[in-house]
Amino acid sequence: MSVNVERKDGSINKELTRQQYLDLYYYMRLNRAVEDTMVKLFRQNKIVGGLYSSLGQEAISVGTAYALEKNDWLAPMIRNIGALLVKGVPPRDIFTQHMAKYTSPTLGKDGTSHFGDLDKLHIVSPISMLGDLIPVMAGVAIGSRYLGQKIVTMTWIGDGGSSTGVFHEGLNFAAGQKAPFVLILENNQWAYSTPVRRQVPLDDLADRAKAYGIPSYIVDGNDVVAVFTTTREAVERARKGEGPILIEAKSFRRMGHAQHDPAEYVPKEQRAHWEGRDPITLYEKFLTGEKILDAKTKKELEEKIDTQLAKERDFAENSPMPPPELAEKGVYCTGDDCHKIRPKWERPLSEVTPPKSSIPAVWTVEGFGSGKGSGGGTAPIHFGDTTPSSSVSPQETEEEAIEEKLAPKSPVKVVAKKSAGANGKNGASAKSAKAAPAKAAAAKSTKPSAKSSAARRAPAGKARR
Repeated sequence: MSVNVERKDGSINKELTRQQYLDLYYYMRLNRAVEDTMVKLFRQNKIVGGLYSSLGQEAISVGTAYALEKNDWLAPMIRNIGALLVKGVPPRDIFTQHMAKYTSPTLGKDGTSHFGDLDKLHIVSPISMLGDLIPVMAGVAIGSRYLGQKIVTMTWIGDGGSSTGVFHEGLNFAAGQKAPFVLILENNQWAYSTPVRRQVPLDDLADRAKAYGIPSYIVDGNDVVAVFTTTREAVERARKGEGPILIEAKSFRRMGHAQHDPAEYVPKEQRAHWEGRDPITLYEKFLTGEKILDAKTKKELEEKIDTQLAKERDFAENSPMPPPELAEKGVYCTGDDCHKIRPKWERPLSEVTPPKSSIPAVWTVEGFGSGKGSGGGTAPIHFGDTTPSSSVSPQETEEEAIEEKLAPKSPVKVVAKKSAGANGKNGASAKSAKAAPAKAAAAKSTKPSAKSSAARRAPAGKARR
C-alpha cells in the first residue's frame, strides 16, 4: 500500500532541529554550486566525460541521504552528487574525477561519476546499466545482516530505469529476502526524451511495489523536509526488519539528459511550472518565514561555499594528469595489493557455523490461495498434501478408471432358449432354473477383476492367463 505524503499546498512540516534545517539548506546550496562550477569547467573543455545535471532535484539526493546513519551504505546514480556530499565526499574528488586527474578517486581512469569508497564512507560506485545497483545493494544489505551489522542500504533509480527487467528482478529478490533496503525512485517526468506517460500506464510508479508485497511512499520531491522525514521513517522500518521499501519522489528534470541535450522536446509550459517550484527557493521561503534563516546567516553560508569551492577547484585544475604507465595497473584485482577490505563481523562466528547454523531443509507448504473450481465454487489451492499413490503406475490407474466408467451399471439381460419339448408349468420352471445361474454369471462378468484387467494390458507377445 502506498502512503502519499505529498503536500498539495506546498507547505513544509516542522519536525527537525534548527541545525538539521540548516544542514539540509547547506547541502542543497552546495550541491547546486558544485554543479554550476562543473558546468563552467565543461564549457572550458576541462571536463573530459559526460556531465549530468540534477538542477531542480537537489532535495531528493540531499533529503534521502541525510536520513541515513554513518555506517549505512549507498550507491548513487549520475544525478546524486548531493548524496555524495552528504556522505562526506569532498568537492575536489568530484571535480578531479570528472576532469580525469591523477588525484581523483580512480587516479584519472574515469571521467564521470564512477567511483566509490567501500572502506570508510560505504559508497558503492555507480553502474551504467540502469537498475543493476538494485540487486547489488540488496546483496550488500543481506551480507551486512549476516555479519551482524544493523545497517540499511540505499540506491536510486529513475522513472525510465524502473522499466528495466533488473529493477523488477532486484526488487523481487530484496522482497523475498526481506533485505533492509530502501529504493528511491526519482520520477522526474522524462526518461531522456520519453515522457512517463509514453512508457508506463501508471499515475504512481510507487504502485509497482504492490507486485512484490512491500510498502511504498509517494513524496513531493521538491519538498526537502518531506523527503527527509519520509525517508527517515522508511529507513527506520527497514532497520527494524520490515524488509525493503520503495519511495517515489515526484520532481522534474529541468535540464536535458546531459550537457549536450538542449531538451527542446519538453513543453515550455511544463518547464515554467516546475521552475516556479524550485526546491531551494521554496525552502528558503520556509526557513525565512520560520526565522531559522536570516540575511546574515545566508550570507555567511554563501561565503563559506564560495571559499570552499574556489579552493577545491584550484586543487583540481592544478592536479596532474595520470602517467602513461598507470594504464596497465588496476585493471584486475590482484588481492591485498589491490585492496585489503575484510568482513567486519559484529556477531559471534559460532552463530553462523555448525552446529548452530545447521537446520533441516524441510519446509511446510501451506498452499497458494484459492481459485474457481470446475463446479463453479471457490476452492483452496494446495500442493504437496495429496494422498500418496500406490505402486500401480499412473497409466494403469487411469486405464482402470476408464474401464470402470464404461462398464455396464446393471446386469446384462439373458434370455434362455426354449427346450424342444418344454410346455406348461414344467417348462416355465425349467426356464427359471436355467435363467437364475445365467443371470448370476452375467452379473459376475460385468465386474472385471484386477487380474483380468492386468491380462488385458499385457504387452503383445506375452501369454494372458
